[in-house]
Amino acid sequence: MGLFGSKKKADQAGAGAAGGEATLGDGTRVQVARRVDCRGDSCPRPQLMTRKAVGEIGAGELLEVLVDNPSSVEALPPMCDEMNATHVETIKDAACWRVYIRKD
Repeated sequence: MGLFGSKKKADQAGAGAAGGEATLGDGTRVQVARRVDCRGDSCPRPQLMTRKAVGEIGAGELLEVLVDNPSSVEALPPMCDEMNATHVETIKDAACWRVYIRKD
């Protein structure tokens, strides 16, 4: 990783920010409009990146936020009301949490 996350930014500028498909905890497959990788980032960066990404997607679209910081996992769902969004689900993976947010 480059100094101050510059390598991560370069990776995200490519295909990293694009969405894709994801599977929720109940097995439902959903289309993700945008994926934000905040692994390795500490507060408040994940919250700021999430707020920016929600502002950039359309109403009804789904955002997937990858975080490995426990305080960020706790901070994201309560922010949804302020962003006119809904917390859909948080899934714990081996290396991180995947937080799904739908823009209202």
